[in-house]
Amino acid sequence: MLTQGGNADGSNGQNESYTIPGRGVVKRSQLVNEVKKNKHPNFHVIDVNGEEYVRANPNKKKIDNVDK
Repeated sequence: MLTQGGNADGSNGQNESYTIPGRGVVKRSQLVNEVKKNKHPNFHVIDVNGEEYVRANPNKKKIDNVDK
């Protein structure tokens, strides 16, 4: 199962890569493609100003979900 963390390594702090335990650093474009192919069912892709990013699906833990 994928657990990921964005690296905030873009010019404005956006995630250009993600660190995945057991795999290391994966480029954003590669991870987006994997999520779109349903390889990581607990994650989804969002569009922010024309750029796609990976986000975890909401769960019952309020601490790690975005409220707005």
